[in-house]
Amino acid sequence: MSSELNILAIYGLYTALILLLQVTGATAQLGMGYLLSSRDEHRTLTGITGRLDRALTNSVTAMALFAPAVLILALKDGFGHASLVAAQVFLVARVLYVPAYGLGLTGVRTLLWLVGFAATVVLYLMALMAG
Repeated sequence: MSSELNILAIYGLYTALILLLQVTGATAQLGMGYLLSSRDEHRTLTGITGRLDRALTNSVTAMALFAPAVLILALKDGFGHASLVAAQVFLVARVLYVPAYGLGLTGVRTLLWLVGFAATVVLYLMALMAG
């Protein structure tokens, strides 16, 4: 397995960890009864749990964009030093993004999002140029 694919797997596990943290916070705020219900009545998460919920949604979106770029490069045998660096930049930016979001560091959060997104775009451009 290439390093880029390992990074994809690591990011998947990281997103699963974010989900566990979000569920833990949601359980504390909303109670197990609400979480087990059909949730017809909408309740809003607040504070750090609310920010973690939004960070989770953003992380899943980032995964939906990042994964195809890496998989296309894998299919085209297009991995190289530049794709590894782009994947590493993505991972670092995304790992730092969640605590920045959770702590309400708005400017830092936005910069980290932009860096991760730019790294993903670079991977797609590499995929288009590969084999």
